[in-house]
Amino acid sequence: MQTMRLNEFHHYCKDLLFMDDFAAIDPSQNGIQVERQEQELKKLVFAVDASLQTFRQAAEMGADLIFVHHGIFWGHESVLTGAHYQRIRFLLEHDMALYAVHLPLDAHAELGNNSRMAAALGIPAPEPFGWYKGRSIGFKGTLPDSVDVDEVLRRLGIDSEDCNAVLPFGAPDIRSVGIISGGSSRDIRQAIDENLDLFISGEGDHTIYHEAQENRINMLAVGHYASETWGVSAMAEQVARDTGLETHFIDIPTGL
Repeated sequence: MQTMRLNEFHHYCKDLLFMDDFAAIDPSQNGIQVERQEQELKKLVFAVDASLQTFRQAAEMGADLIFVHHGIFWGHESVLTGAHYQRIRFLLEHDMALYAVHLPLDAHAELGNNSRMAAALGIPAPEPFGWYKGRSIGFKGTLPDSVDVDEVLRRLGIDSEDCNAVLPFGAPDIRSVGIISGGSSRDIRQAIDENLDLFISGEGDHTIYHEAQENRINMLAVGHYASETWGVSAMAEQVARDTGLETHFIDIPTGL
C-alpha cells in the first residue's frame, strides 16, 4: 500500500489546486486545519462538510485524513467549546487529520465544482465567469445544441424536486450557461449582464425571484451541497491516480 507524509500531501494539494493564488481573498483556512500525530497517510476520505457525522463515518473506515470543501476554521479564532470542541476532540482521539480547500476547489479549471458541472453539461472550452475580488470562481460557455431546463437537470443528475429553486423565466431553448456553485445566487446579475440564457447556482434567494423574472433569465439553484460534491469527488479520483493512496468519497447530503 502506498503512503505519503502529511506535509507532502499538503504541498501536493497546494501545487495541484493553485491554493496560494487565493490566499489574499479566501477567508477560509485552506490546507491542514487539524494535524495528526502519525504523519504517514494511507487512507483518505473526501467529503463536502467537516461535520461530526462525516468524522464518524471516516473513523469507521479507518481514515488517516479527511479532505473537505467546508472546513471548521474560517479566518477567525474559534473558542473550543460546544460542537466545535466535540469535532476537534473526535479528530484528536482518532488521530485523523483534517484538510480543507474552499475557493481553490470551486475555481479549478479541471477539478473544480464549476468546471465539473460545465463538463457534465457538455460545454466545450468553458470560460472564466463569476468574479470575486478580482478572481473568477465559476465558468460559462455555450452548448453545442439547445436544451431545456429538464435536460440540464438530467445531465447534472439532479431531480427538480430536490432543487432549492427552479426559475424558468428565460428562453425555453437554452444555449449559453453561467455556473457558480454554493451561495452564489446574487451573482445572477453577472449572468444578466452577459445576456446568458441560464444561470446555475447552489443556493436560492428570495430577492432573486423577481430579478430573474423581470430580466427573463432561467435560473437553477440546485442546492449548495449538490453543487459542491463535484470537486471533492474529483479530487478523490485524482489523488488516487497521482499518489496511489486509498481514497473514498462519502456522500452526506443535507438537502440544502
